[in-house]
Amino acid sequence: MIENIAHDIIEAKHLGNYRIQLAFSDGLNRVIDFGPFLRSSAHPDIRKYLDLQKFEGFMIESGDLVWNDYELCFPIGDLYEGTI
Repeated sequence: MIENIAHDIIEAKHLGNYRIQLAFSDGLNRVIDFGPFLRSSAHPDIRKYLDLQKFEGFMIESGDLVWNDYELCFPIGDLYEGTI
């Protein structure tokens, strides 16, 4: 477990389906598959990102990976550890 270390996301690359490769400010690269999270959610505001066009609309904002002005985002520590 990472303790109190904040790393920014400096690059995000869509790899297809719901997989995104993230590059962090300390040099770590991690591939996250968001598909299981999106499919398991019952909330319509989250499930709408099963639409790949909406999912592909992510951006990096202040070191965070976000969709639609923070409508969907994840704790940076969870992304860093690969646990969402």
